[in-house]
Amino acid sequence: MQNKQEMPKWFNGQVYSEGDTVSNPFTGDSVELTAEELSMYDLIMGAQMLQRYDVMQKGLGWFRRENPSAYMTLLD
Repeated sequence: MQNKQEMPKWFNGQVYSEGDTVSNPFTGDSVELTAEELSMYDLIMGAQMLQRYDVMQKGLGWFRRENPSAYMTLLD
């Protein structure tokens, strides 16, 4: 069982109760994310669509620290 990851204080999105599998839309590679990682991934994608690059950069930094492998597969 994986330890619950702590969300940063600046995070203002919804924290999901379950994780899920996410695929990179460009490569098709998939990664199983925890509930916290999925929550952050969705915040990053939403921030990108809304051009909130400050929030997006904070989220990317969190993701790089928490799960570098998933970051490289989905976001790099």
